[in-house]
Amino acid sequence: MLRRAVPFRTPKSVRFLVRHKSSGGRRPKKKAYPRVPELDRVMELRKKPSMILHLTSLVQSQPLFLRDLEKNVGFVRKWAFMGLIEKHPSVFRVAGTPPSVSLTARAHRLAQEEAHARASTEPLLVTNLRKLLMLCVDCRVPLETVELIGPELGLPSDFEECLVAKYPQFFSVRRFGRRDCLVLEDWDSTLAVTAREARLAQEGVVNLKASGDRRKVKISRDGNYLGPFAFKMNFPAGFRPNVGYLEQLERWQKLEFPSPYLNARRFHAADPKARKRAVAVIHELLSLTMEKRMTSAQLDAFHAECLLPSNLLLCLIKHQGIFYLTNKGVRSTVFLKDAYLGSNLIDKCPLLQFYDKFMALCGRGNIDLCDKNSFPTVV
Repeated sequence: MLRRAVPFRTPKSVRFLVRHKSSGGRRPKKKAYPRVPELDRVMELRKKPSMILHLTSLVQSQPLFLRDLEKNVGFVRKWAFMGLIEKHPSVFRVAGTPPSVSLTARAHRLAQEEAHARASTEPLLVTNLRKLLMLCVDCRVPLETVELIGPELGLPSDFEECLVAKYPQFFSVRRFGRRDCLVLEDWDSTLAVTAREARLAQEGVVNLKASGDRRKVKISRDGNYLGPFAFKMNFPAGFRPNVGYLEQLERWQKLEFPSPYLNARRFHAADPKARKRAVAVIHELLSLTMEKRMTSAQLDAFHAECLLPSNLLLCLIKHQGIFYLTNKGVRSTVFLKDAYLGSNLIDKCPLLQFYDKFMALCGRGNIDLCDKNSFPTVV
């Protein structure tokens, strides 16, 4: 009997449970999925900045009458936005009869820098979009999937006109079956380098095997191992692995695996090397986003294009030192742990730096909490 594929979703009320082996006839023990408060805090703190940036986009071009605010944000959210206007006089000002809201002079000057920030980020967006298509088995992605993940990549809402049409040597839109797809026109082998490999190259680890260095490298208790096929581990606080777990992890860290940019159809899904490669594909997908995170629905959309594991949720839970799955916020979100230091994103593109600078007007510095899904792009 054929089973219908169940999409990977994690409702907000779900608690992730991990089964551990037990001896005798006892029932298997259950352990709650360990939480990372710093990454949960990212989801909690992103709410207010996203609303401020949304409202900024509405009033940047011209003042907005307060009576028309409900038409743009809805009746329920209108009152939350009214509270923001009152609480942040350094960004918004209310004047006139009937009253209208607009940006203060300082906020307006700063908002004008967004165009420059987007222009500075464009080369990175083009490169990441090319790499995303290179990860897919057919070097193409349905346009609806690109639109779904576009805000996470930093793509503007009209990316077909301002990016795809601007770079015909890299992209094209073609129809396959009943869907329009974004297709890669030029494969560039110099781009087939993962973020993990780039980090190891900076640390001088990539050529460790090629140089013939046969020194025995011990794995530390935090799971990190010095090797060209190792992933950076960051286990949650309180996690105390035993010797057997560390020995198994060391074997996994040493295991060679093919590049995520090779076609996944060339490998058998049950092969341990292919399973480790699937982890590397997820790692690279998250690395291509601006804030190194995706919602579970966005990641699940690449099941067919990247041949991700059938049980994606189990894969993410099993590799809790690499990924973190949180159900805080409206949607469940997958974080790439090595991209964060506490609650702060380590590497930020110019657009995120602009968001941080703008949010500093509200007295909230060093924030990488902008929800790009919640406000339209201003060009």
